Amino acid sequence: MPGTISEILEESKTILHGHFLLTSGLHSPTYVEKFRILQFPSYTEHLCSLIATHYRDKGVQVVAGPALGGVILAYEVARQLRIRSIFAERVAEGRVFRRGLSLARGERVLVVDDILTTGGSVQGVVDAVEEAGGTVIGVSVLIDRSSGEVTFKVPLFSCHHLTIPTYPPEECPDCAKGLPLTRHGDSL
Repeated sequence: MPGTISEILEESKTILHGHFLLTSGLHSPTYVEKFRILQFPSYTEHLCSLIATHYRDKGVQVVAGPALGGVILAYEVARQLRIRSIFAERVAEGRVFRRGLSLARGERVLVVDDILTTGGSVQGVVDAVEEAGGTVIGVSVLIDRSSGEVTFKVPLFSCHHLTIPTYPPEECPDCAKGLPLTRHGDSL
């Protein structure tokens, strides 16, 4: 297994280089295909061990994540902490726990997710935990690409920080060079 987190992300092709159209409409020379890391159990286990180690002595009782990618991460962190995991599903009003998943009043919850960009998915899980009566004691992500612009009321731990340049199409240096644009999801 590669030694550093950067090497793991490159080896798994989670970090891609080229000329990409992001969901926001901005262009970027770097794209994070977050589900690629999750196809490798040894990499996922390793990254989740960083989270579990960080929170091992913090009294976490439940690990919660957003469906879809957060399900695997919540499970693996919880497995390593020997506690249970739950996941919040998206609904029109935000995120909720369904399928019989619930929290006891005051249960101490760690919220995990794969990539932090705007914080919307994580905040949705935080809100669902609070609405269900739980107490969020921390947030953890594999990759923080928010450049420190996203904060929560609780501590944030990330395995890796990634600064990715983005450009409006009219200011994109790759467009000026005439490089072909790859749309989100195209041939990735």
